[in-house]
Amino acid sequence: MHATLDFLIHHGYWVLLGWVFLEQLGLPVPSLPVLLAAGALAGNGRMSFWASLLLVTLGALSADSAWFQLGRRKGIRVLQFLCKISLEPDSCVRRTEGIFAKQGARSLLLAKFIPGLGTVAPPLAGIFHMRARRFLLYDAAGSAIWGIVLLGTGYIFSSQIEKIAEQAERLGKWLGVVVVGILVAYIAYKYIARQRFLRELRIARISVQELKALIDGGEEVVVVDLRHALDFEADPEKIPGAFRMDSEELESKSDQLPRDHDVVLYCTCPNEATSAKTALLLRKQGIRKIRPLQGGLDAWRQSGYPVERVAVAGGQDAIR
Repeated sequence: MHATLDFLIHHGYWVLLGWVFLEQLGLPVPSLPVLLAAGALAGNGRMSFWASLLLVTLGALSADSAWFQLGRRKGIRVLQFLCKISLEPDSCVRRTEGIFAKQGARSLLLAKFIPGLGTVAPPLAGIFHMRARRFLLYDAAGSAIWGIVLLGTGYIFSSQIEKIAEQAERLGKWLGVVVVGILVAYIAYKYIARQRFLRELRIARISVQELKALIDGGEEVVVVDLRHALDFEADPEKIPGAFRMDSEELESKSDQLPRDHDVVLYCTCPNEATSAKTALLLRKQGIRKIRPLQGGLDAWRQSGYPVERVAVAGGQDAIR
């Protein structure tokens, strides 16, 4: 932290602007210590609190606007990209879509305080064509609230932060080794958990060719589209005969699934993460003939198989 304080003093406000901008773009450069340090310097009269807040808001708003435009132009593929680079592909997007679906633009006010939502909310707003003026208003307000809280915390506890910085300087490189070690251990744990999940997934999948053969052969197959309502509104096509049900709802109604017919689940997540996770959970509940569709809806389309388009009305107006 002491090095952060010195860095801010010597390089000024533009470091604050750039740092926040890069973090909100998704780079692994946490801005928390920088904002706390800037607040502490403001508390000691070495930086302006309001100038810092303005730059923090501008940095966050600029990055969020870029994600907003990507969401408008690229659609659901932006969320798929975010899911691919996440260490938790089964929940990186889905756990935030519910909040956005319920709160709409209001979710932008507190998005930066909720892990995952700060990155996902801006492209979601673009995907569902939220009015640009409304997005800018709410996102600017949310960025300002986030900046006030973090800078304000540094401001209020400026003397304590200075003492912490001095202690950290005494520890020197050993503190850095401990911090890096904890970070590496966390990433390794998540990576190992993900690889274990993918190994379980490979055993259970059904290919699109196998599913098409079952359907063409007149087999009784229950096909479930597990996409979130927001994903479905953005891309309202499904495999013919499939019905849409959220994974949480399906798990709660597992007693209604047939035990003597094949049940196939699909989504648009990388590695069929949502459908695979749901299938594995339901297998533990005794539903043995349930499998995720390899490649999901994208693989079905790429194979040239027919899709059914569903009329969706009213969803986007509610988001705006």
